[in-house]
Amino acid sequence: MTPITSSSWLQAFRIYTHPRVLGMLSLGFSAGLPLLLILGTLSFWLREAGIDRSTIGHLSWVGLAYGFKWVWSPLVDRLSLPILTSLLGRRRAWLLLSQIIISISLIGMASTDPAENLTSIVFFSLAVAFASATQDIALDAYRIEAVAPKLQGAMAATYQAGYRLAMILASAGVLWIAAAMDSSEAVYNYAPWRSAYLAMAACMAVGIITTLIIREPEVPISYLVSENEDHARKAIAHWGLNVQLTQILAWLYGAMVAPFRDFIVRHGQRALLILALIATYRISDIVMGVMSNSFYVDMAYTKEEIAAVSKFYGVIMTILGATIGGVLTAKIGIMRTLFLGAVLSAGTNLLFIWLAGRGHDIAGLIFTISSDNLSAGIASSAFIAYLSGLTNSAYSATQYALFSSMMLLLPKFIAGFSGDFVDAYGYASFFTCTTLLGLPVLILIWLAGQAKFETKDLTTSQK
Repeated sequence: MTPITSSSWLQAFRIYTHPRVLGMLSLGFSAGLPLLLILGTLSFWLREAGIDRSTIGHLSWVGLAYGFKWVWSPLVDRLSLPILTSLLGRRRAWLLLSQIIISISLIGMASTDPAENLTSIVFFSLAVAFASATQDIALDAYRIEAVAPKLQGAMAATYQAGYRLAMILASAGVLWIAAAMDSSEAVYNYAPWRSAYLAMAACMAVGIITTLIIREPEVPISYLVSENEDHARKAIAHWGLNVQLTQILAWLYGAMVAPFRDFIVRHGQRALLILALIATYRISDIVMGVMSNSFYVDMAYTKEEIAAVSKFYGVIMTILGATIGGVLTAKIGIMRTLFLGAVLSAGTNLLFIWLAGRGHDIAGLIFTISSDNLSAGIASSAFIAYLSGLTNSAYSATQYALFSSMMLLLPKFIAGFSGDFVDAYGYASFFTCTTLLGLPVLILIWLAGQAKFETKDLTTSQK
């Protein structure tokens, strides 16, 4: 047995010096920055600008763009962009285009006062959401194709680190900038928010520069994809169509139909059960999260307090929870950790009822957010492992987009009514209902656990 030495540990950590692994830190940052700027942080801005809770809840529907990204993911996976693709390659072309659109749209948000022109804020938020979802699709494909399987763990680690750092900046950073420039917390001032969002638009340069520097992965289209297109082409040829139309229809089948057909064929009758679990697993957290910032404002917490506790400290606790979740997944298995994560994610919502009864209490806020984010990290870690095991490497980008979209679609739709519910019944009833939403998830996990779990086949050809 080979002894474990300090040199062997140093050798192991050298994987993080791989150029593409280091590049994922910046690309993860670029992926994590837009999300909270159109959801959590934006809801704080809107509430401070005097926008009612019901409208804020409805505006959370812009996040549904992430829930529908599977619709256009095959096009991002296979369609070439004029000029950009020839200059940069398939993955980098889509990355650069989406990053530029995000930057321009954030500048548009910064240039608009929601108190005077809410419609423009909605328009620019939608543009950020769709461009960000497109960036996610291209980035997932790049991450899978860019390195050999032995480096995938390091790629995922640096991606998550960059993503979480960006979330801190997009939440705590924005609140700190706005608070530092705000002369009075008592009166709404648009100028600090404009400066904060302009700073975030400038930060997208991190992703843009990285995309221009990195090298495009040269991964041929999978044999399975080519084979499916050939079968489709032969079948369509019997329809008597011209050659060009036959080629287009065969390409559309290979890009947009085959990935979903593959999932149904592999999982059979279990496919609906799996999709139901994916669609509801994070429902308690996501529905509750839309109203969390409005809750903090209504409980009279200042921007500095929320930035320090909820945005900065909370993200650190999420990272810790994800680390614990990874250990639990290895020790007790994916399905048991999924179950534990679902119980904790739903149960910790009850702590917000306790916090509401205490009023403005920093110690209570720290305890509640610590528990909530720690449980969310555990649940997320197990869930990502579960989704990875369901994906066929031949269609990794498209199928992963389908799964991550399904995860958000139903919760985001329900969350759109959260403001109406709080206005009608209050925060205590709202947090109780978000806890109850987690109960059906436990049943679905138990049913899915009875079936055989399939492990992902990482067989991509790499450099």
